[in-house]
Amino acid sequence: MTTDGYREAGVDLDAADEALARIAPLARATHRREVLGDLGGFAGLFDLASSGYHDPLLVATTDGVGTKAELARLTDRLDTIGVDLVAMCVDDLVCVGAEPLVFLDYLAVGQLDPDRVERLVAGIADGCKEAGCALIGGETAEHPGTLDDDAFDPVGFAVGAVERDRVLDGSTIRRGDALVGLASPNLRSNGFSLVRRVVFDVAARSLDEPAWSGSSATLGEELLSPSVIYTPAVLATLAEHEVHGVVHITGGGLPGNLTRVLGGDLDAVVEASAWEVPRVFEEIQAMGGIEPSEMERVFNMGIGMVLVTPPADVDVVTATLADQDCPATTIGEVVDGTGRVEIRR
Repeated sequence: MTTDGYREAGVDLDAADEALARIAPLARATHRREVLGDLGGFAGLFDLASSGYHDPLLVATTDGVGTKAELARLTDRLDTIGVDLVAMCVDDLVCVGAEPLVFLDYLAVGQLDPDRVERLVAGIADGCKEAGCALIGGETAEHPGTLDDDAFDPVGFAVGAVERDRVLDGSTIRRGDALVGLASPNLRSNGFSLVRRVVFDVAARSLDEPAWSGSSATLGEELLSPSVIYTPAVLATLAEHEVHGVVHITGGGLPGNLTRVLGGDLDAVVEASAWEVPRVFEEIQAMGGIEPSEMERVFNMGIGMVLVTPPADVDVVTATLADQDCPATTIGEVVDGTGRVEIRR
């Protein structure tokens, strides 16, 4: 009987061992003092009791990067997609006021290439260090015959904590509150199915071309630029100032996400002229002939996070964010209504 049957079926255990040896030091470099044990066990351990919380609630999120991963595959630029993965998860956690503590990843691949896995996990580790959480485990699964050899699909899982009396659930949002928008220079990880259709099918563009006339970056580089991780700046703001709500602007854009924190008797009014929309959104809209209303429902349009804060606190909130290298501006307000979002152009 053959001893290489599993390899012949498409699963290379030696490659898996090599990949683990390469990524272990990357993960260890993210560890906080509360992490117990080492990688390679059946589960990761974290000493929550030593983190200084008094009455903590655990908070968990999971997310992926969607079809942005396909652009990373096509360009073989794998170093930033992991940052996106962390951003999508931890920036959801902070919407309820939680600090991210640990992160885990699941990576499905067609064929396990240790070099590619190392580059992907290096990006995840970079994101974890930026967010302040520990990469304590993960799973790399080879899917021969179901995924193309160079295809991959990453999924992330973040767990954090928040004091019970510090949970943000939108219940304190009231009429007159200001909407403070945190700038996003790029698409983050949303809308890439539409982007791919526009770039490849409608405009017949190459990812190796300049992003636009006069740009020093290629279109692929522009589209794959990594997401801002807002969590450290938001946590610093929550520690110092009164904030009634935090909204991560992901799929659904401003209208689809602001509604998630509004009660049934409040509306959000957003002034689209309050910030400058990054060039990449204008280029996508022009290439695809996309209506403004659809752009706003699909993309973040240059606002990646919104803080809902009392109007009297806007200046100190934006100053604290600026100190964290997170530019922000007032983009609207909360008014009486029925739970809708109005974008005024």
